[in-house]
Amino acid sequence: MHKDHLTLMHELQDYASPKARLTRMIKSGDVIQVRRGIFLDAHEKTSYSLKSLAAVIYGPSYISFEYALAHYGLIPERVQAVTSAAYHKNKNRRFSTSVGDFYYYYLPTAVFPYGVMLGSENDQSYLIATPEKALCDTLYKTRGIGSLKAIQALLFEDWRMEREAVLSLDREGLIFLAPLYKKKIFRLLLKWLEGEVNHA
Repeated sequence: MHKDHLTLMHELQDYASPKARLTRMIKSGDVIQVRRGIFLDAHEKTSYSLKSLAAVIYGPSYISFEYALAHYGLIPERVQAVTSAAYHKNKNRRFSTSVGDFYYYYLPTAVFPYGVMLGSENDQSYLIATPEKALCDTLYKTRGIGSLKAIQALLFEDWRMEREAVLSLDREGLIFLAPLYKKKIFRLLLKWLEGEVNHA
């Protein structure tokens, strides 16, 4: 479980110099400083959740993009860096920490509140995109897709998704989300889905 600076200072209040004590604990490896003001107990490495830590490092944010797609088994790769969507930020951010890399990507404000649910890991909660939202978020930051052929190549060759897995996503959810991003790639996605459903 992460702790903030205030909590640690309170726990170390019996020491003559709590700040000096904290500095020694970081140097000795007893405490991990994730970033300024965020700390982990090194002896409880298994008890913290990278997913819940992501929102503490930079937020408001929720887990999405490749990390969420891998979490749902939609892409075969195991994604090391935790990728999140950040709200009301106009630039992408990256934080390299001693516990892992965290990436944050900007999204249009209009899409942010939809398709996000609560998850839990090691008794710590976190927000994560639904499979449909994770797909849409990832498509949003993809450039250069201008045809049905290109979007199929992206999904099934580049990302190596299973056709059945994409078709099993909540179609109504995708139809609701896609127009909110206001990009051509989403019109292509819906057109492809429509064609597949009509052929079924």
